Order: sequence, then C-alpha cells, then structure tokens
Amino acid sequence: MRNIYGVEQPEKFIMFEEQVKLYHTAFIDGYIEATHVMIEQKSLGKDLRKGIRQSDGSMLSSYQQAVRYSSMLPYSKRSRWIVTCNFSEFLIYDMENPNCEPEQIFLKDLPKEYYRLKFLVDTGNDSIRREMEISLQAGELVGKLYDLILQQYKDTDSPETLKSLNMLCVRLVFCLYAEVSGIFGSHKMFGNYLKQFQSKDVRKALIELFQVLDTKPENRDPYMNDDLSAFPYVNGGLFADENIEIPRFTEEIVNRCKQVFNWSEISPTIFGAVFESTLNPDTRRSGGMHYTSIENIQKVIDPLFLDDLKSELNKIFDIKVAKTRLSRLEDFRKKLSELTFLDPACGSRNFLTETYISLRRLENEALRVIYGRQKLFNLDNLIKVGINQFYGIEINDFAVTVAKTALWIAESQMMHETEEIIEHDLDFLPLKSYANIVEGNSLRLDWSEIVPRGTLSYIMGNPPFVGYSLQSKE
Repeated sequence: MRNIYGVEQPEKFIMFEEQVKLYHTAFIDGYIEATHVMIEQKSLGKDLRKGIRQSDGSMLSSYQQAVRYSSMLPYSKRSRWIVTCNFSEFLIYDMENPNCEPEQIFLKDLPKEYYRLKFLVDTGNDSIRREMEISLQAGELVGKLYDLILQQYKDTDSPETLKSLNMLCVRLVFCLYAEVSGIFGSHKMFGNYLKQFQSKDVRKALIELFQVLDTKPENRDPYMNDDLSAFPYVNGGLFADENIEIPRFTEEIVNRCKQVFNWSEISPTIFGAVFESTLNPDTRRSGGMHYTSIENIQKVIDPLFLDDLKSELNKIFDIKVAKTRLSRLEDFRKKLSELTFLDPACGSRNFLTETYISLRRLENEALRVIYGRQKLFNLDNLIKVGINQFYGIEINDFAVTVAKTALWIAESQMMHETEEIIEHDLDFLPLKSYANIVEGNSLRLDWSEIVPRGTLSYIMGNPPFVGYSLQSKE
C-alpha cells in the first residue's frame, strides 16, 4: 500500500483482526473502512472457492464467510468489496453485483495488473459524490413532476402526448436551472412569474412565456407586461416549437415547480443521463438507465487524450520566460479549440459533456495564468473551447434534446468558472443552436457526412449493449 499505491500510513489505513459478533466472537482478517473493503485471507494452496467447515458446523467458502461478517457490521460500514486471497491468487467480489463471478488476479501477474487492485485505496471524489447525490435528487423531482403532469393529459398513452410532455419537462428544467444559476439575470425570476397566477391560469402563462423566450427583444410586443419583457431571449431552438401540447396545471404541479432546489449544483454529465432515464417512456417501462459514471468515462478519456493534454499544460507552466509561456498558453488554447470528438451512440451525451467540461477546465487553468500576467480588455471570443466541437449520433429523438440541454448547462457552469477567474461577467445568452447531434441509426449513417474524417480527432463512447429481445428489427 505504501510503495505501490502511495498510502503514507498503511498501518492506520487498514485494520486487522477486527472483532465481529456472530453467535460467538469472530475476527475479520483485514478491513479498510475508507474504501469499504473486507479481506479474508487463507493459507497458501487453499482453494478459495471450496467450503470450509465453520465452528457452528456450516460449510462456507472464504467469500461466504466474509459476507456473513459484513452482514453483522453497522449498515454504513458494510463491504462494497470483498477480497479473498491465498498468497498466490486474489478473488475480487464487487457487492454492487453480488451474483457475478469474481475477478481473478494471480500474484505472479501483479506487476502488470496492479491497477486492478486500485479500489483498495480509491476513496473516490467527494465533489463527484455530491454532484451525483444532487443530480439523483433532481431526477427524482423531475420524475414526480412528469407523473403529475401526465395525469392531466386527455390521452396519456399517445406518442404525441409523451413527446409534448418530454419537451415540456425539458423546458421547465431549463427555466428552473436558469433562474438559480443567474442565466435569467434576476434570482427566482421564473418562480416569481408563476406566483402571480392561480393554478388554472398557469397553462396560459407558460404558453406566453415560452413564446417570449423564443422571440428577440426587438420583435416582441412593446406593450407586454414588464414581468414578461424582463425575460431574455434564449434561442437555441429550445422554445421554438409552439405546437407542443400543454395541459392544465394543478396546484400540486405548480408547487413542485416552485420547490426550493439548488439546480445550479447538478452535474450535467450525470443529470443528462438521469433526466433521459426519468422521462424516456421506454426506459421507464423497462426500468433501464443508460448511464456511464464519471469515473468510468474518465477511464476512457484520460488515457485517450486527457492525460497527455494535462502533461503538455504542466510543461508549459514550467517555462521560465514569461513571454514564451504566455505565447505557448495561447497556442495550447488554440489546439484545444481545434479538437473534435464523435460519440456514435451518444445517448444523453454524458461522454461528450464530461469531455467538454474537462477541456474547458484546462482552458480555464491556462486563462488563470494568462489573466494573472495581463489585463484582458477585449472579451470577445475569449473562450476558445466550444460545444460545437462535439458530435453525436443518437437514435432516440428525446435523448437528442436532453443531450443539447445537458451541454448548455455544462457551458453555463464552465462560463461561470471563467467569470470568477477574469472577474468579469460574460454573456451566455442567446444560446447557440448547433446541428451536430444527429438523430439516426449510427449503424446505417455515414459518419464522415456528420463530421469530416480529416477534422475528427477522437471517436469514443459506450455502445448500447442491450439484449437481442430489446432490439428493433432494424
């Protein structure tokens, strides 16, 4: 643990012979509380899968023995991982998938496979956990809102109803996010607008608001109420379709919309997937959730390109001559802006969203040094990395809409981080409408027609692994 994984005081990190109360006192060979790992050790040559007679007469394998110990621990301390070992072989059990076969690692292979045991010391990222928690809470809130509004439609099973409901929920979420994050300018702008109306009048109020959000200020009715005219022009196509069906709102629905929740802290990477899962009728019926965690996304993008980019930026920071360093930082930002990415089965676009956030954070690190050396007077086109660098193909029309919304939220959050660095406000609205997420079957489309192969830097993503019975004939 010290020499390979960098744990400074392993004797304090892992506990040995921890007592656990069964019908008698038993002892856990090794337990790591920080990572919820339980270790059951056997002698060299012992068969880890074979049952061993316990003092109560039962026959338990090393794994079953550890499971018994774990079940007697306080719930907050129960094992996420169980490792059994006989000094030549490791068997690793992930309790998120307790019925799966264990991973097997041999001691002789450890020099080239040591990374497979990194979970022993990986305490995780607190900020990612926080974002996950908030995003799941947001998804639950949206799910309840979805169910309440669905009940108000005349035909709850028609495709037109579900399509309208999905788009309505996307718009409501954007408004809720926009008022908390400052995109609308005034805090609680959307909530205060709704407060003026009785529940029976909210439907009409939303129709009028959506029309205003899609209309440039110079083209608006000059005599409209001030509370409406104060809303900015959003663009991006989010509010363009006036044909979506909006039902009457009940008081409970309105209260859900006004519920206090910090939407600005959600992770667009996580929430995009949660949002799609919540509102996609297919996934709701099947209970499926097409979601790749941030940690697993990073396992793909880090070695593919991000590690090299971070290394390149750190080398630039080490340049002693200030003028050369600033010049190289601008070159680096230009390089970032010229990278293009394709996810050919992008779903709600969490791979592309996380990649965008990662590149923008590198750009912000460069801006932090640049801004520390010189005053920025011209803020036009200050940010080089844009969501127009990210291409996707997705067969589900709703997932396409969610993907765009998730990227807009990511763009807003990254712009806010830039504003804190340069100590200057930047214009987020109106949204840019990009046509680089294509709705279609990626097995039948010519990818080079979506992004020219000569300009494409990386293809990445997580293919949609589904059972044959769930696949369409096409």
